[in-house]
Amino acid sequence: MKKYIFLIFSMITMSTLAQQNLTPETLWQLGRVTPLGISKDGKLLVYKVGIPSIEENKINSKYYTIPVQGGNATLVEDYKSLLSDKNISPDGKHLLSSQEVKVEKLLGKDLYPELSKTTAQVYTGLDYRHWDTWNDGTHNHVFYSTLGSETEKVLPPVDIMPNEPYDAPQKPFGGDEDYIWSPDGSKIIYVCKKKAGTAYATSTNTDLYEYDLATKTTKNLTESNLGYDTHPIFSPKGDLSWLQMKRDGFEADKNDIIVRHKGMDINLTAGWDGTVDSFTWSADGKKVYFIAPIKGTKQLFEVNFPGLTKIAVRVTQLTDGDFDVNGIVGFSGTSVLVTKTTHNMATEVFSYDLKTKSWKQITHVNDEAYSKIAKCTSEKRWVTTTDGKKMLVWVILPPNFDKTKKYPTLLYCQGGPQSALTQYYSFRWNFQLMASQGYIIVAPNRRGMPGYGTAWNEQISGDWGGQVMDDYLAAIDDVAKESYVDKTRLGAVGASYGGYSVFQLAGIHKNRFKTFISHCGIFNTESMYGTTEEVFFTNWDSGGAYWEKDNVTAQKTYNEFNPIKLINNWNTPILIIQGGKDYRVPIGQGQEAFQAAQLKGIKSKFLLFPDENHWVLKPQNALVWQKEFFGWLKETL
Repeated sequence: MKKYIFLIFSMITMSTLAQQNLTPETLWQLGRVTPLGISKDGKLLVYKVGIPSIEENKINSKYYTIPVQGGNATLVEDYKSLLSDKNISPDGKHLLSSQEVKVEKLLGKDLYPELSKTTAQVYTGLDYRHWDTWNDGTHNHVFYSTLGSETEKVLPPVDIMPNEPYDAPQKPFGGDEDYIWSPDGSKIIYVCKKKAGTAYATSTNTDLYEYDLATKTTKNLTESNLGYDTHPIFSPKGDLSWLQMKRDGFEADKNDIIVRHKGMDINLTAGWDGTVDSFTWSADGKKVYFIAPIKGTKQLFEVNFPGLTKIAVRVTQLTDGDFDVNGIVGFSGTSVLVTKTTHNMATEVFSYDLKTKSWKQITHVNDEAYSKIAKCTSEKRWVTTTDGKKMLVWVILPPNFDKTKKYPTLLYCQGGPQSALTQYYSFRWNFQLMASQGYIIVAPNRRGMPGYGTAWNEQISGDWGGQVMDDYLAAIDDVAKESYVDKTRLGAVGASYGGYSVFQLAGIHKNRFKTFISHCGIFNTESMYGTTEEVFFTNWDSGGAYWEKDNVTAQKTYNEFNPIKLINNWNTPILIIQGGKDYRVPIGQGQEAFQAAQLKGIKSKFLLFPDENHWVLKPQNALVWQKEFFGWLKETL
C-alpha cells in the first residue's frame, strides 16, 4: 500500500513539474471562443474560435458546432444557415442591415472639388474624431431590403435615416444589436443619439426610435429619458424591453431593465442596488435573466416579470463562485448556456442547469494547452479602508507558491474608472501571466467598482485622487504585511484610469514603490479635457471644465488631483505606454509624462504604438507590449 501511495504521489509530482508557467507566447496561442448561438433545431451550439497568427499579425477564425449537451466538436463552413437570422423580418419579407453613408461635407476635397489632392478637414463642432477615427462625414445608417422567395434582395435597400448626420449602429462599438424588428415585422426599432457636433460629444442621451415601414415615419420611444437607452429586445409576449440609464453625461450610471407593458414603463431592477450588463427573456416571458457584477465576479441573476399585477418584483442571484459569467448564449431544456472565465481560463461555454444548480463544460477549446500550463491561485482578501469600509482585494499568487519565500509584488490599478475588477481573462492585462513571471498581484476593488452598490460605484466621480488613492494604498499596505511579500520590491501598474492612478501614485506614494508602468494614462487633467473626444465623460467625472474657477469639484480635479501638479515628487523609474490613435486619452498625455520624467532625470521609457488605439490589438504589437512590460519589471524591480 505504501508503495502504491508513493507511486501516485510521484506521478502527481511529475505531472506538476511537467507543467510550465504561462508565457506571452503561450498566451497568444490560446483559442478565443465566441458563441454565435444555438441552432434552429435547438440541438447544436454554434461558435467561433479566433486563432492568433503571429506570422500573419492577425487573428483567423474557424467555426464549429457541438451538441448543446456536450460532445465532439465539428468544423463547419456554412455556419450561418444553422442559425436563425434576427435581421430577417418575422414575416420573411425584409432584411435589416447597416452601412456607412456620406452625409456631411467635412473634407477639403468635398468642399473644394477642384482641389482633389488636398488633405484638409474642416469642422464647426466637436465630435470631429471618436475613439480612433476622424469624422470624414460618413455615418452608420440602418437599411432594409425587400426579399424574394429565397431571401434574395429584389429591390435596392431603403435607408431609414436619409440625410441624417447620426449613427445607428452607434460608433465606435455598436453592431446589429442596435436594431431589431417589431414582432409583426411592420416596424424597426433602433438605437441612436440624434445629436451632432458639440452636442454629441457632451451627451450620453441615446434613444430608441421606431420606424414604420408603411408610413415611412419615425418616432422617439424614449424621449423623456435623458441618459442611455440601449439593447432593445421584445419579450415573447411582444413587450418592448431595453437597458436604461437615467442621467445624461454619466456613462457608468445604474443600468436598469425597462419593460413597456400596456403603455406603461416598468423598471424591473429599480429596487435592486446593482447595475445590469446584459439580459434575455425566458421562453414563457415570465422571467428575465441577466448578468451583473457582484463582489469581484460577474454572476447570473433572474428577475420575475409581474406585469401590472400586485406581485412583488424579486431579483434572485442564481450562480455564485470565483468565476465570471460573461454572456448568455441561449437555453436548452432546464439549462442555460453561458460563457465563463476565471483568472486561469479564457472564455469557454458552459451549461448551467437551473433546477439542479449544476455546471457542465460544453466547449473545450484550450484543454490541451491548459494541461501544460501551471495554474496560479486567486484569493479573496477583505481589507479595511481608511474610512472604515470593507474592500475586497484579489490577491493572485504565482504557480507553486511557497510562503517561506519572498516575492516582488505588483499593485494593479483598474481602468474605467467605473469598470468591474472580476475573474476576467485578458490577453494583455492577464493576472495569470503576471503571476507566472514570479509576481504577486494585488488587485483591489477600490471605490468606483460596480458590484458593491451604487454609492460605492459613484463615489469616485469628482474624487479621482481622493479616497480611491487611499484605497489603493490600504490594499498594498495590508498585503505587504505578509512575510512572503518583499516590501523592497513593490510596483504599481495600470491602464486608462489605472494609468492615471499610476501617475498620481508616483507623486504621493512616499517611496512605497520601486517602479511604475502606466499605459494610456491621464497625466494632465487640463489638457485631457481639451483633447479627449467624449467630453461628457470628463464633464461628469472631473466635475466640469478647468476654467470654472468657482467650481470646487472641478478645481480639485485640475489642481490637487492632477498628476502634473505633483511632478516635483516623482523619483521612481516609470515605463509609459501610449497608442498613437488613442483619441480617448490622446498621445499628448503620454508625451507630457515622458518628457517631464526625462527632463527631471528619472529613469523612464516611452513605448509608442503609432497604429494602436486605447487598446493593443495586433498580435505582434501585443507581444512587444508583453516583452517590454516584463522586461521593464525585470530591470527595475
